[in-house]
Amino acid sequence: MTARFVGLKRTSSALPYWVLTSILLCSLRLAAQNEIPQPAPETAPDEPAVTMFPHSRTARWWISGQDNIIFQWHPSFHADYTGPNSMRSHGENATSHVATLYTGLALTKTTEIFLDLEEAAGGGLSDALGLAGFTNLDVVRNPTLGKSPYLSRGIFRQIVPLSHEMVEEERNPWYMATEVPVRRLEFRFGKMGVNDFFDANDPGSDSHFQFMNWTADNNGAYDYAADTRGYSVMLLAEFHDRNWAFRFGEALMPTVANGIDLQWNLRKARGENYELELHPKIAGQRSTTIRPLAYVNHANMGVYRDAINDYLAGRTKVPDITAHLERTTVKYGFGINMQQQVNPYFRLFGRFGWNEGQHESYAYTEVDQTFEIGADHTGDGWKRKLDKVGAVFISNAIKSDHQRYLQLGGKGFLLGDGGLTYGRETIEEAYYNAHIWRGIFSGVDLQHINNPGYNQVRGPVTVVSVRFHLEF
Repeated sequence: MTARFVGLKRTSSALPYWVLTSILLCSLRLAAQNEIPQPAPETAPDEPAVTMFPHSRTARWWISGQDNIIFQWHPSFHADYTGPNSMRSHGENATSHVATLYTGLALTKTTEIFLDLEEAAGGGLSDALGLAGFTNLDVVRNPTLGKSPYLSRGIFRQIVPLSHEMVEEERNPWYMATEVPVRRLEFRFGKMGVNDFFDANDPGSDSHFQFMNWTADNNGAYDYAADTRGYSVMLLAEFHDRNWAFRFGEALMPTVANGIDLQWNLRKARGENYELELHPKIAGQRSTTIRPLAYVNHANMGVYRDAINDYLAGRTKVPDITAHLERTTVKYGFGINMQQQVNPYFRLFGRFGWNEGQHESYAYTEVDQTFEIGADHTGDGWKRKLDKVGAVFISNAIKSDHQRYLQLGGKGFLLGDGGLTYGRETIEEAYYNAHIWRGIFSGVDLQHINNPGYNQVRGPVTVVSVRFHLEF
């Protein structure tokens, strides 16, 4: 449940991060002094602490933070040719750094507000170009974005009870209430990540503790509404019942593909998102979750076939998906997201995604169809309860018009080798995440990518990663 931060300018000063950290520490100290009675600790006495400071389960406020640092390196690899948007074939390394301050306030038992600040620095391998399934979810695709802290989320949440029976809910930076009605409506409005609430998957959605690849932590074919950093402004409505839920989100689209500015005129652009969440009893007492998903995007999107025809007719020097008059076109897609608890320590998960592929990849990544299957396991078997190991296989594809566009020398916002010998982009990823002490975690990750950017004459690429994570 993280946003994307790719190719940011390298920073020569860590001052903004330490400002955020200082604010966090001071706020925690003042809040602890002023709260009466003393809040219950986050963990039971016999459970190991997983944050640097305890979090209250009863206070009306929430303050927490995280810091995630990922170092990645790949050796040189074979490439018949290299284009403007290719992954560099010589050995290289890059480090990303994301710090977040989370705050929340419960105005009443059913009304909450959240405000998060974020700072991103560092960058991604090859400026995050050349891969549909890029190797680090913590980076974005715009090297001109600055290093100053920015508002990542500002959310208003309203719960409308529809039953008297209550169910426990885990408190975290997006949920203050620890008990909610079994049957209820929920409304959220404000700035947030669409993928904070859609396409969530417990074993495969968090680059801070789990997989790092974009198409492992999210459905690659889900071109969800977002600016360059991965956020949008959305109205979200949810209905929850005992064993199922349904959610609908209307979100703002960027003004241009991979753009930082959002289009506020809903007649010109908007993204509609639909998800059904099911908890069927198909494996006895073992937890099962199935989430079918659909989305419809309206935006100023180009059409691959039009760009190809304009090039072949001599109207453009190269195929250019952006060379068209401003207009509103429609792109749609579907997905399904599944997870299965096999035993208390072992989980399976998978995703399938498809979009119509005729209109340009606009907000997330250049994938028209994707399939993934993976698993994770806690470290209980070797007496490391908070450690976790996981592995996943991913296969990404694009449609024929998208292939032809790249083959003729066209560029998307991620891909463009100057040519293409098409093959599915397949990715194998495995990680081990270790709990060091309190909120300190460290992990290693290995990714192997065949046909990077769907090009059979480039690669394969092996990427080695080391992650350092703090939870405050």
